[in-house]
Amino acid sequence: MTEKEQKKKKNEWLEWIKAILIAVGFVFIVRMFLFAPIVVEGPSMLPTLHDRDQMIVNKITYTLGEPDRFDIVVFHAPEQNDFIKRVIGLPGEHVEVKDNVLYIDGEPIDEPFLNDQIYTNDFKLEELEEGYEVVPEDSVFVMGDNRSNSTDSRIIGVVPMDEVVGKARFVYWPLDRIHFSE
Repeated sequence: MTEKEQKKKKNEWLEWIKAILIAVGFVFIVRMFLFAPIVVEGPSMLPTLHDRDQMIVNKITYTLGEPDRFDIVVFHAPEQNDFIKRVIGLPGEHVEVKDNVLYIDGEPIDEPFLNDQIYTNDFKLEELEEGYEVVPEDSVFVMGDNRSNSTDSRIIGVVPMDEVVGKARFVYWPLDRIHFSE
Protein backbone atom coordinates (compact mmCIF):
# COMPACT_ATOMS: atom_id res chain seq x y z
CA MET A 1 0.00 0.00 0.00
CA THR A 2 1.37 3.38 -0.92
CA GLU A 3 1.76 6.20 1.54
CA LYS A 4 -1.05 8.09 -0.18
CA GLU A 5 -3.40 5.10 0.14
CA GLN A 6 -2.47 4.67 3.83
CA LYS A 7 -3.16 8.33 4.49
CA LYS A 8 -6.50 8.07 2.66
CA LYS A 9 -7.48 4.99 4.71
CA LYS A 10 -6.45 6.72 7.95
CA ASN A 11 -8.53 9.79 7.02
CA GLU A 12 -11.48 7.54 6.23
CA TRP A 13 -11.23 5.93 9.70
CA LEU A 14 -11.00 9.34 11.34
CA GLU A 15 -14.13 10.49 9.48
CA TRP A 16 -16.02 7.39 10.67
CA ILE A 17 -14.91 7.92 14.25
CA LYS A 18 -15.89 11.60 14.06
CA ALA A 19 -19.33 10.71 12.65
CA ILE A 20 -19.92 8.12 15.37
CA LEU A 21 -18.87 10.54 18.13
CA ILE A 22 -21.18 13.24 16.74
CA ALA A 23 -24.06 10.75 16.59
CA VAL A 24 -23.43 9.59 20.16
CA GLY A 25 -23.24 13.21 21.33
CA PHE A 26 -26.49 14.02 19.55
CA VAL A 27 -28.26 11.03 21.12
CA PHE A 28 -26.91 12.03 24.54
CA ILE A 29 -28.22 15.59 24.17
CA VAL A 30 -31.64 14.43 22.94
CA ARG A 31 -31.92 11.83 25.73
CA MET A 32 -30.68 14.17 28.44
CA PHE A 33 -32.58 17.33 27.57
CA LEU A 34 -35.42 16.63 25.13
CA PHE A 35 -36.96 13.15 25.22
CA ALA A 36 -36.63 9.97 27.28
CA PRO A 37 -38.30 6.56 27.37
CA ILE A 38 -40.26 5.36 30.39
CA VAL A 39 -41.93 2.07 31.22
CA VAL A 40 -45.28 2.14 33.04
CA GLU A 41 -45.01 -0.01 36.14
CA GLY A 42 -48.16 -1.30 37.79
CA PRO A 43 -51.90 -0.79 37.34
CA SER A 44 -52.25 2.77 38.72
CA MET A 45 -53.00 4.35 35.32
CA LEU A 46 -55.52 1.77 34.07
CA PRO A 47 -57.56 1.98 31.86
CA THR A 48 -55.52 4.66 30.03
CA LEU A 49 -52.08 3.06 30.40
CA HIS A 50 -51.25 -0.56 31.05
CA ASP A 51 -48.48 -2.19 33.05
CA ARG A 52 -45.31 -2.45 30.88
CA ASP A 53 -46.49 0.13 28.30
CA GLN A 54 -43.45 1.97 27.00
CA MET A 55 -43.75 5.70 26.41
CA ILE A 56 -41.77 8.74 25.32
CA VAL A 57 -41.48 11.60 27.82
CA ASN A 58 -41.17 15.12 26.41
CA LYS A 59 -38.77 16.88 28.79
CA ILE A 60 -39.00 20.36 27.26
CA THR A 61 -42.78 20.87 27.43
CA TYR A 62 -42.74 22.38 30.91
CA THR A 63 -39.55 24.33 30.29
CA LEU A 64 -41.56 26.31 27.76
CA GLY A 65 -44.94 26.29 29.51
CA GLU A 66 -47.06 25.13 32.41
CA PRO A 67 -48.93 21.83 32.76
CA ASP A 68 -52.59 21.63 31.84
CA ARG A 69 -55.22 19.76 33.78
CA PHE A 70 -55.24 16.07 32.85
CA ASP A 71 -51.71 16.05 31.34
CA ILE A 72 -49.99 12.75 32.04
CA VAL A 73 -46.67 13.54 33.70
CA VAL A 74 -43.60 11.70 34.90
CA PHE A 75 -42.05 12.90 38.15
CA HIS A 76 -39.40 11.88 40.64
CA ALA A 77 -41.18 10.17 43.52
CA PRO A 78 -39.76 10.25 47.05
CA GLU A 79 -37.25 7.43 47.50
CA GLN A 80 -38.69 5.39 44.61
CA ASN A 81 -38.65 5.11 40.84
CA ASP A 82 -40.20 7.83 38.76
CA PHE A 83 -44.00 7.83 38.83
CA ILE A 84 -46.43 8.48 36.02
CA LYS A 85 -49.74 10.12 36.95
CA ARG A 86 -52.33 12.59 35.69
CA VAL A 87 -52.35 16.27 36.68
CA ILE A 88 -55.61 16.97 38.51
CA GLY A 89 -55.01 20.18 40.45
CA LEU A 90 -53.03 23.22 39.32
CA PRO A 91 -51.43 25.93 41.50
CA GLY A 92 -53.98 27.97 43.43
CA GLU A 93 -56.79 25.42 43.04
CA HIS A 94 -58.72 23.52 45.69
CA VAL A 95 -59.14 19.78 44.96
CA GLU A 96 -61.92 17.61 46.34
CA VAL A 97 -63.53 14.30 45.41
CA LYS A 98 -67.03 13.71 46.76
CA ASP A 99 -69.41 10.89 45.81
CA ASN A 100 -67.02 9.88 43.01
CA VAL A 101 -67.07 13.37 41.42
CA LEU A 102 -63.96 15.55 41.09
CA TYR A 103 -64.45 19.16 42.20
CA ILE A 104 -61.97 21.92 41.43
CA ASP A 105 -62.68 25.11 43.37
CA GLY A 106 -66.15 23.73 44.14
CA GLU A 107 -67.06 23.10 40.46
CA PRO A 108 -67.64 19.52 39.21
CA ILE A 109 -65.14 18.47 36.57
CA ASP A 110 -65.81 15.75 34.00
CA GLU A 111 -63.09 13.10 33.73
CA PRO A 112 -63.79 11.45 30.35
CA PHE A 113 -60.75 9.16 30.58
CA LEU A 114 -62.24 7.28 33.57
CA ASN A 115 -64.68 4.46 33.05
CA ASP A 116 -67.74 3.82 35.21
CA GLN A 117 -65.93 1.08 37.16
CA ILE A 118 -63.37 3.50 38.65
CA TYR A 119 -64.30 4.51 42.18
CA THR A 120 -62.57 7.33 44.04
CA ASN A 121 -62.83 7.61 47.81
CA ASP A 122 -63.94 10.99 49.10
CA PHE A 123 -60.98 13.31 49.58
CA LYS A 124 -60.21 16.97 50.32
CA LEU A 125 -56.91 18.74 49.76
CA GLU A 126 -56.91 19.81 53.45
CA GLU A 127 -56.54 16.13 54.41
CA LEU A 128 -52.93 16.09 53.22
CA GLU A 129 -50.36 16.11 56.01
CA GLU A 130 -49.41 19.67 55.02
CA GLY A 131 -53.06 20.81 55.33
CA TYR A 132 -53.06 22.92 52.17
CA GLU A 133 -56.20 24.87 51.29
CA VAL A 134 -55.07 25.19 47.67
CA VAL A 135 -52.33 23.59 45.58
CA PRO A 136 -49.16 25.63 46.30
CA GLU A 137 -47.44 27.70 43.61
CA ASP A 138 -44.95 25.72 41.50
CA SER A 139 -46.69 22.43 42.42
CA VAL A 140 -49.35 20.14 40.99
CA PHE A 141 -51.79 17.64 42.50
CA VAL A 142 -51.64 14.30 40.65
CA MET A 143 -53.72 11.13 40.71
CA GLY A 144 -53.61 7.82 38.91
CA ASP A 145 -56.55 6.88 36.70
CA ASN A 146 -57.05 3.69 38.72
CA ARG A 147 -57.97 5.65 41.83
CA SER A 148 -58.41 2.67 44.16
CA ASN A 149 -54.91 1.36 43.34
CA SER A 150 -52.66 4.42 42.98
CA THR A 151 -49.93 5.95 45.11
CA ASP A 152 -50.48 9.57 44.21
CA SER A 153 -50.83 13.05 45.76
CA ARG A 154 -53.43 11.74 48.19
CA ILE A 155 -50.58 9.76 49.77
CA ILE A 156 -47.30 11.46 48.79
CA GLY A 157 -48.57 15.05 48.72
CA VAL A 158 -48.38 17.65 46.00
CA VAL A 159 -45.57 17.37 43.44
CA PRO A 160 -43.19 20.33 43.09
CA MET A 161 -42.72 21.31 39.43
CA ASP A 162 -38.95 20.96 39.78
CA GLU A 163 -39.56 17.21 40.37
CA VAL A 164 -41.58 16.85 37.14
CA VAL A 165 -39.48 15.20 34.41
CA GLY A 166 -41.91 15.91 31.59
CA LYS A 167 -45.11 15.11 29.78
CA ALA A 168 -45.78 11.51 28.69
CA ARG A 169 -48.09 11.29 25.74
CA PHE A 170 -46.98 8.66 23.21
CA VAL A 171 -47.13 4.88 23.82
CA TYR A 172 -44.78 3.15 21.39
CA TRP A 173 -44.76 -0.39 22.80
CA PRO A 174 -46.38 -2.90 22.64
CA LEU A 175 -47.17 -2.39 18.98
CA ASP A 176 -50.87 -3.22 19.37
CA ARG A 177 -51.18 -0.35 21.89
CA ILE A 178 -49.41 2.42 19.94
CA HIS A 179 -51.33 5.62 20.57
CA PHE A 180 -51.23 9.14 21.91
CA SER A 181 -52.73 9.22 25.40
CA GLU A 182 -55.36 11.79 26.34
